[in-house]
Amino acid sequence: MAGGGGDHDELKLLGLWASPFVLRVKLALSFKGLSYEYVEEDLYHKSSRLLRYNPVHKKVPVLLHDGKPVCESRVIVEYIDDAFPVAGKSLLPSDDPYERAEARFWAGFIDDKLMASWIQSIRGKTPAEQEEGMAHTLDAVATLEAALKEKGTPFFGGEEVGFVDVVLGGVAGWVPASAALYGTRLFDAERSPCLDAWLGSFSALEEVRAVVPDVDALVEYGRMREAEIAAAAGK
Repeated sequence: MAGGGGDHDELKLLGLWASPFVLRVKLALSFKGLSYEYVEEDLYHKSSRLLRYNPVHKKVPVLLHDGKPVCESRVIVEYIDDAFPVAGKSLLPSDDPYERAEARFWAGFIDDKLMASWIQSIRGKTPAEQEEGMAHTLDAVATLEAALKEKGTPFFGGEEVGFVDVVLGGVAGWVPASAALYGTRLFDAERSPCLDAWLGSFSALEEVRAVVPDVDALVEYGRMREAEIAAAAGK
């Protein structure tokens, strides 16, 4: 175990390689310099292990720390930061309650406003639902762009990566992949120059390059999922 909270720490991550939510956890573990065992789950045939450790949502990611499960990606990222305070980078400010609350707010905004609407823009059942999703996505991007511009720093965490960067960083591979799949880019230099620069700086970090999925593989995965959804809809 690298860096962390004791000689007996054992970390195991249950995940799906293409999931942006699983990538968040991999990013947190990477920035903290922690070793872990990764177990790929088949969400079409959910394992008894996954159902045992996440019986409520039955989803990945799930982090097992000495056999104890922690679920939900944002919760897991914060748990990693708390459980291994001396390992690697500190993701949440340790001495400022306001800054911690602010980071949690923006992390929640990313899930509730950006990710939910972006998924709707791709998976909406009708063109109208997809258009509505894209409109809300662009609104969320504009809000995040303004927040990062106001900070005036390369990352939401300041000069270094923080909690919000890791949460948003789950899309690092899917931004270029979705551009190849759908012809639209979540962040671009014209509409959101700060976020576009953020993505470039974030993606160039060694800790990110070590865990982000290959873009071509994500494109192939996206095409496969679309074909499966189309086939299911035609039944």
